[in-house]
Amino acid sequence: MIKGANRNIRELDLEELSRFLEEGGEKRFRARQVWDWLWKHHAHSFAEMTNLSKELRERLGQAFCLPALTVDATQYSADGTIKSRFRTHDGHLVEGVMIPSGERFTACVSSQVGCSLTCRFCATGYMEKRRNLQADEIVDQVVLLGRQCQTVHGHKLTNIVFMGMGEPLLNYRQVMGAVERITSPEGLGMSPRRITVSTAGIAKMIRQLGDDGVRFNLALSLHAANDEKRHRIMPINESNNIRSLVDALVHFYRQTGTKVTLEYILFDNFNDGPADAEELTRLYRQVPADLVNIIEYNPIDNASFRKPDEQKTAAFMAQLERNRVNARLRKSRGRDIDAACGQLANKEVQAF
Repeated sequence: MIKGANRNIRELDLEELSRFLEEGGEKRFRARQVWDWLWKHHAHSFAEMTNLSKELRERLGQAFCLPALTVDATQYSADGTIKSRFRTHDGHLVEGVMIPSGERFTACVSSQVGCSLTCRFCATGYMEKRRNLQADEIVDQVVLLGRQCQTVHGHKLTNIVFMGMGEPLLNYRQVMGAVERITSPEGLGMSPRRITVSTAGIAKMIRQLGDDGVRFNLALSLHAANDEKRHRIMPINESNNIRSLVDALVHFYRQTGTKVTLEYILFDNFNDGPADAEELTRLYRQVPADLVNIIEYNPIDNASFRKPDEQKTAAFMAQLERNRVNARLRKSRGRDIDAACGQLANKEVQAF
């Protein structure tokens, strides 16, 4: 018997759920019905499970809880981006973003409440990490952002990126569980090739991804191509230096056959010069990477970084092109509502 009236029913696998119901005298097919309500129809209460008897719904409610994210506030950008602040069952707040770009409609989801990595350029890095998000809470973000996308843009989500609050690889088990539910035909049924997990660089866990044979895409937040500069903006580099990350990414590629994306924010007079472009080129040639995303810096309250002017950015891109680096400049979206890369921080604003 599954014990504990406060246990989250979405923590059960299908076999556990079947066993619970059979022990109560229910037919085995009832487990599939409940499972579909949880993961296909995304019911957030037992009362919504209308093809179950009232008695069974009451029994489920007595045995389990069904905590779920709710939308606490929403902002709409002039460019079509939608940022939502979600409230967890225990009162924490996290943010997620729906980003439209041409034919792509991407959900950017969070994996932690806050973050422990303290990257100097990221608003979330100035927040205290409160806790990891559970797999079902991550799935809830995707579902709720997907509904907003359908309502506002008349389109289903096409992609998911784990680039919101937190470091996904420091919440490994829950992130992997969320991906399993998102990609399962019994869940959202999304192709893993449309999912990208972005990491600040946890070498041990990158290797674990390879050993687990994941089928989703991996992106490394690099932002500096030598250890001295990367130490200054990303303290995680002190325990996960560039050499260890290169080795881990090579291992990941050998195990999965999937090339990685390198992400590189340009900071004015810090990592945007000719020597920096050459260092990035050398690193690119050591890593099984298919793309370097050059990202515009988005200002935050706690940091004094600035983005370089268009002329300097163009020169940096031109140098990479001459060096035959497959690089593209990623234009930020949602900046007017603090929804762009590095800006998520649960900031209280009147526009919500």
